[in-house]
Amino acid sequence: MVRAGFRIILGAQPDIEIVGEAASGSDAIDRATELDPDVICMDVQMAGMDGLEATRVIVADPALHGAVLILTTFDRDDYLFSALQAGASGFLLKNSTPEQLVEAVRVVASGDALLAPAVTRRVIERFGGTANSAPGAEPRQRPAEVDELTEREFEVLGLVAQGLSNAEIASRLYVGEATVKSHVSKVLQKLGLRDRIQAVVYAYENGIAVPGE
Repeated sequence: MVRAGFRIILGAQPDIEIVGEAASGSDAIDRATELDPDVICMDVQMAGMDGLEATRVIVADPALHGAVLILTTFDRDDYLFSALQAGASGFLLKNSTPEQLVEAVRVVASGDALLAPAVTRRVIERFGGTANSAPGAEPRQRPAEVDELTEREFEVLGLVAQGLSNAEIASRLYVGEATVKSHVSKVLQKLGLRDRIQAVVYAYENGIAVPGE
């Protein structure tokens, strides 16, 4: 019934085509291998292999190009962080509105990550306090690849880590959104990151950003 509802909502959009359905994690892997969709809307709790393990398998397969959007009823931090660590490009609750579901699919299909402010705050709470937080701790050495960033790219990384959207970063830096998007792409490329979610975690894990900055 849930899949039927998603099919109705997404299939009604002129720019979205439903190419298949799956009933389990292993089935999702098989269908992804067969169809190589742009976006995979993945549940967490399923019979047999769950959606988190299926996400890890799909993201790790270089032959597959689809981004995984986690859709779950359970607003649990362990699911959220496991999904991000598994390589999901988005995390959405099933009580989200149809408009939010459609927008989420479009966002991850464009190669971006669905990084809502609430999710960003929880990532910051999880990782932000670990960087150089212990009294008397030695400053964490900056990864060598960070030196490849220009001053502006480093600034953009810090703003991404605060959860700002491209539009918000553009307003902050007085540049166009296209310029910000270019900077973000170069940051991801130089640091070997998949998306904005990984950029947030990277920045906090390596002491590049501090909550509240």
